[in-house]
Amino acid sequence: MNNLDWLDAVKWDEKGLVPAIAQDYRSGRILMMAWMNKESLQLTAHENRAIYYSRSRQQLWRKGESSGHIQKLHELRLDCDNDVIVLQVEQIGGIACHTGRESCFYKVYNDGQWVETDPVLKDPSTIY
Repeated sequence: MNNLDWLDAVKWDEKGLVPAIAQDYRSGRILMMAWMNKESLQLTAHENRAIYYSRSRQQLWRKGESSGHIQKLHELRLDCDNDVIVLQVEQIGGIACHTGRESCFYKVYNDGQWVETDPVLKDPSTIY
């Protein structure tokens, strides 16, 4: 068995991507969802930090490369269908979302509308 067989166990979509969910390793809170390709997943495991694939830029995206909000990897998990990755991470700086919030999941459904519940921790214009 070669040392890259673990990558072949993943069920990549037709574009060679897999959804990846970043979860705070301490609290369990979902921080964000992004996409990974084989190279980004391999580099994530090798560098022990979250590296995603940006579909809009068509290139690798090292989380925190411009903001400083790096995601330090603690554990990689693959779901039972082999088609979703969960990264258990330590979110350096406490901000995962480009809006300056802890999590990208800050809107809560309430009585027919989405309500923003989490505060902006840092003005995005000062981050990027």
